[in-house]
Amino acid sequence: MDYVSALVPPVVMAVFFIGVVRVIVKTQGGAAKAKEDAAVDAALASAEGARPTSAGTDA
Repeated sequence: MDYVSALVPPVVMAVFFIGVVRVIVKTQGGAAKAKEDAAVDAALASAEGARPTSAGTDA
């Protein structure tokens, strides 16, 4: 019965990983893509705006 306890964790992780990949693939594109892209663009713009600039390191 040791082989069963040795195989259970990898099988559970594989099933979970397959589920995560399926969710990622299913949520790509579609009606919410433009809204998600806009949210990412806004987050990147705010991160760029919040970044402090150093006057001495212009290269």
